[in-house]
Amino acid sequence: MASTEDVKNIADGVGGVELSEGNKQSKSAAKKAAKMDKKHAEKENKLAASAKAEATKASAKPAKKNAKIEGAALIGVGVDKELDFPGWYQQVLTKGDMIDYYDVSGCYILKPDSYGIWETIQEWFDTRIKRMGVRNCYFPMFVSSKVLEREKDHIEGFAPEVAWITKAGKNNLEEPIAIRPTSETVMYPYYAKWIRSHRDLPLRLNQWNSVVRWEFKQPQPFLRTREFLWQEGHTAHLTQEGAGKEVLEILELYAGVYEHLLAVPVMRGKKTDKEKFAGGLYTTTVESYIPTTGRGIQGATSHCLGQNFSKMFEITVEDPTGKEGEKKAPIYVWQNSWGLSTRVIGVMIMIHGDNKGLVLPPRVATTQVVIVPVGVGVKTSDEDRKKLHGEIDKVADVLKEANLRVHVDDRESHSPGYKFNDWELKGVPLRLEIGPGEIKGDFVTAARRDTGEKDKIAIPELGTKVPSLLEMIQGDLYAKADAAFRGHVKQITTWSEFVPALNEKNVILIPHCLMEKCEDQIKEMSARKEVPDDIPEDARAPSMGAKSLCIPFEQPEGLVKGETKCTNPECGNTAEAWCLFGRSY
Repeated sequence: MASTEDVKNIADGVGGVELSEGNKQSKSAAKKAAKMDKKHAEKENKLAASAKAEATKASAKPAKKNAKIEGAALIGVGVDKELDFPGWYQQVLTKGDMIDYYDVSGCYILKPDSYGIWETIQEWFDTRIKRMGVRNCYFPMFVSSKVLEREKDHIEGFAPEVAWITKAGKNNLEEPIAIRPTSETVMYPYYAKWIRSHRDLPLRLNQWNSVVRWEFKQPQPFLRTREFLWQEGHTAHLTQEGAGKEVLEILELYAGVYEHLLAVPVMRGKKTDKEKFAGGLYTTTVESYIPTTGRGIQGATSHCLGQNFSKMFEITVEDPTGKEGEKKAPIYVWQNSWGLSTRVIGVMIMIHGDNKGLVLPPRVATTQVVIVPVGVGVKTSDEDRKKLHGEIDKVADVLKEANLRVHVDDRESHSPGYKFNDWELKGVPLRLEIGPGEIKGDFVTAARRDTGEKDKIAIPELGTKVPSLLEMIQGDLYAKADAAFRGHVKQITTWSEFVPALNEKNVILIPHCLMEKCEDQIKEMSARKEVPDDIPEDARAPSMGAKSLCIPFEQPEGLVKGETKCTNPECGNTAEAWCLFGRSY
């Protein structure tokens, strides 16, 4: 795990803040909130009935009743994250306005707040790959069966998830057409057409699109869906060295998305041969960790495909080292593919969210600062009300000039207390409260979403101190998540310690032989048996066997090749490397 970049320009006086209670809701606001909550609950119940395989509510299982949060705000999350993680995740996504359920099972609507996060990631990543010489393009989503089945080893892993179109209107198609699960077989016939000389290399193309994988396991928003958004880069190089260099450059950009934008720590490493991309030479990965469930999660992968696909699709160039008149065999190009999907949003939410709702890192939050008017009541004159809103608009303009994303909540139908709960639920990083008292004192009251701490900021200093405070929040979120990850990576060398450490929500570094058969044995030996399939996936997590997550690039000391034994007691081989194992998504 690499540390996030240093947080600079931290605002003076932000430390030593005190906690303060939010305003209570008025009776009328509470009634309105109750009505809204009732309508929302009715909608959720209908959706859950039509897609019960993908959304498990806490109330559906008696064992989860104690997960209910007593005294939770009517509009807020109603179940405890630690006690009912699937129920919490579902509620925080829908009530936090991230998604809505769609009438096709396994598909979800990305609402503006979640899609805005994806746009921020797109812009950051797209800018950087273009500096590397990557260009964007777009290939059709349809794939003929002939083309898809051309590379059978590659498509074998996707075969059960491929969605096929067999009809157009009432007529059967002469040949079924697949909807792309990935684009290697879509793009590479045209690479063979376009690449005619070594001067055409490197060819670096990327596309932002959606793919369809018809999952039959329990779908989970952002993590396992039947359609998802992603980017997929496909490049061709003259040499293995050139391809390998790019693999690591892209992997570092993926780490940057997590660490720099999402405040999520990751471990960089290489997949074992068992877990690598089908048909590829090797796969590099960034792996993260969900503290609540104790499970690892793959963040993004960058693959070196070697020459496997170029040999399949006859993508060749002449050997540039050949002398004039000398006939040399053509060179098969070296290829890479790399992808990052909207899964990143789910990982961020699961790591940072709490029992009040979403907690969004400032760098990706669609609204970074919300301004809530306070101290305005029925006795407030129209003149005073107008004056207050004029001052609030001035504050908003100052923050917008500092390139911050600001929203003024001027809804008169809700009390300040209701608004506080609403914006906490949506995870806005910073709330500014401004009322007659603040205007008179020439300050605003700032409340952090991540800690709940409050402090006063002088109005003349808002343009510098609010951006600094947001950077502090970003850094603190990363530090908290990094400490949780590091604290749950256990380095052990004896099997007797393996399963107990796994059951304590850890991921485990062990000396390992890196053989596929041994990985299968470890998964089998570390699993609990007889767990019903209808139990939600996160509830089944303690029963799952451990799989290899990655071979970390940063290897601990203490392993001597040819001497150190593999940790699996059923394996007689010596260890090749420290390998990270864990239960995973």
